[in-house]
Amino acid sequence: MTTQLRDTAASFDAAPARRYRGKNKGKRWTRGADIELAVIRLPLDVHDPGIRHRTEGLFSAMWSVKRALQRDARDAVDAYWAGDVRRERDARVWWLQLGLSREGMERRAYRHMENSRHLAHHVTKALVMHQADEVFETSVSRHLFPDSSGRRYGRPRAGRWWDYTSIAGRPRSHTTSRKWETFRLHGTLAGHLDTYRNRNLDRMVTTPEQAAALPAGTGVLEQPRHLPAPMRPTGRIQTGEVTAKDTTKTRAATWWDHTGPLAVAFTGGAGSRRGDLVLPVRLPSGSGRWPRLVHFLTNPDTWHKIDLVRRRDTSAPGGWAYETHLMVLTGGYASPATKARRTAATALERVGGIDGNVSNLSIVSFPNTFDPADGDVETTRIEPSDAELAALAKARHKDRGRRRALDRSRRASNPGQYQPSKRQQARAERRQAAGLPARTIETPGGARAANKAGVPKQPYRRDSLSAGYRLNRARLAEAAATQAAAKDHGARRIAEDITADHGANLIVEDCDIRAWYRRWGKALQATTPGRLITAMGRECEKTGGRMLRASTFTTKLSQTCFCGERVPKTLADRIHHCPARGLTGDRDKVSAALCAHVHLTDPDDPSTARLDTVQARHTQIMFHEGLQEALSSQPQRGARLSRGRTHAAAHKPDASRRGPLLDKTPPPGTGLTPNETRPANERHKAHVGTAGCTELARHPAMPAPHRHRADITALRDGS
Repeated sequence: MTTQLRDTAASFDAAPARRYRGKNKGKRWTRGADIELAVIRLPLDVHDPGIRHRTEGLFSAMWSVKRALQRDARDAVDAYWAGDVRRERDARVWWLQLGLSREGMERRAYRHMENSRHLAHHVTKALVMHQADEVFETSVSRHLFPDSSGRRYGRPRAGRWWDYTSIAGRPRSHTTSRKWETFRLHGTLAGHLDTYRNRNLDRMVTTPEQAAALPAGTGVLEQPRHLPAPMRPTGRIQTGEVTAKDTTKTRAATWWDHTGPLAVAFTGGAGSRRGDLVLPVRLPSGSGRWPRLVHFLTNPDTWHKIDLVRRRDTSAPGGWAYETHLMVLTGGYASPATKARRTAATALERVGGIDGNVSNLSIVSFPNTFDPADGDVETTRIEPSDAELAALAKARHKDRGRRRALDRSRRASNPGQYQPSKRQQARAERRQAAGLPARTIETPGGARAANKAGVPKQPYRRDSLSAGYRLNRARLAEAAATQAAAKDHGARRIAEDITADHGANLIVEDCDIRAWYRRWGKALQATTPGRLITAMGRECEKTGGRMLRASTFTTKLSQTCFCGERVPKTLADRIHHCPARGLTGDRDKVSAALCAHVHLTDPDDPSTARLDTVQARHTQIMFHEGLQEALSSQPQRGARLSRGRTHAAAHKPDASRRGPLLDKTPPPGTGLTPNETRPANERHKAHVGTAGCTELARHPAMPAPHRHRADITALRDGS
């Protein structure tokens, strides 16, 4: 391996024996700053065995290229770090000689394609080049060069076949007409409507715009179960020009003259003799989806790039469903109702704060003038309902059953790689003591056969897997993708409701949710605070506002009152009680309300956030009664205790007493609260979130904070 890398470095030092085409001398097209990008997914029909076989061969060939490039990148990176002298002398020259650059990875990809003759039957150089660019960006560049935070990623390694789900296409040329070098989308939306027109559709509807104006629920298309692949146009097409002999010029018909149903065409590799790979596109049949189709597909000049994507689908032939992601040079589609809702949210002129928690999210907003005459205090709490918790528990039970079935199937197919369980071993010993013949254990229940270091004797990738195992594995992956998509959809709906009630200008604490998952990973699956906050930020930008992040180390919202007094609390203290002004309220709502009074010197830097205590005190005076009612304390539903007790729960009270512990001091060693785990640029030495300084900062006349059991059912917030 060392000799091979030296030869590779020497080949880069020497003059290349092969000449390559230089840079394009023409003016390069660049996308303007005002031009947006959007993506629409178009399902493909691959029920035809020949089409499906070619599509699977295309993914297999591209995967072999990516795996070879990843292994090359791993070996080159190892050689880069092993060459201490060369790296200290000139690191840039050293990694360029090893080919650890974008151009070097592309040259490697070309060599793999040339050395392996069969790849030319499936892929093109354009696809191979983009695959090399992806490996360079995701493996080499992220490992050699640190990001903005100074972090480097680990050593490049080869991925898995099941995770290879996308083949990136090359963007079309916007300077030369009819130039797509990889995947091309041909046909028109009007041609698709004419070909697969619903038999009950009104004859007066002849254009896609008229179909989009139909009421929801009207059938527009009537597509067969198996869509046929469109045929390439034949014959001669008039060009509109006249020859010297006064005759009309003609040319051969191509795919660019196809005006029928939509289809994705790929020419195949240079060595392919099977013609173009044509994948029919299946469009939604209902009229409710046609305004979106008209927005993206009526103007072919805005089509920019096409990626071929696959996803796990156990009901589809071959176990994969294929679709194309079309990138369009236009903004995303928004329905009239969505536009009206966002316009109304912009006109609210409110500012609000968000406080994230393990089991809920609290949002409190005020008028941007902080004047009661312009509006009241609005509060909202987001927490999963009992039906959602039951559905999540059911999904977990089904997921656990599938995983256990996978384990049993693997053990049954590879009995020699597992040891018998203690029960099976005891049974064998009893039979031996009784003089009975030994029975063959078909499914061992013990640990994996390993050496003294605990490493399995046979790698898992070399196990023989049954067809049932592969089917259950596909079902498990499909269920996980479905659940993730459902959670994303629910987060978008919640974000829309939040911006409609509280406006598009929100401030949230800059929390490190990874610390939450390290302590309450199972409980966070129900609320997914990170997904909700991300969806809210995206919706705020689309509405015309912005969601800012404030550092918890510079604001300390959970330890501060509206009057400016310090009110230290541990994580178990869920009630805020100010000894100076008497304000009592829910801890999360108080923090969310204080978030609305945070100002940032640099909106992009959370560490520049400061709490405006003067404005907060003014708000407390102006909204006295309404603020006290909005922030009224209520028990909080914590992480439900299925096994043991979570870290957030209070210590178990004495059996002789009833109710919460009102007279006890916080337990020692509580540590930082999870929403105070991301430091600012300058961290204070005596942080108020620690248990050590909680008792020191407490006023002698201040009563002990209230504590609630974490398994008390929460009262629903009716605001």
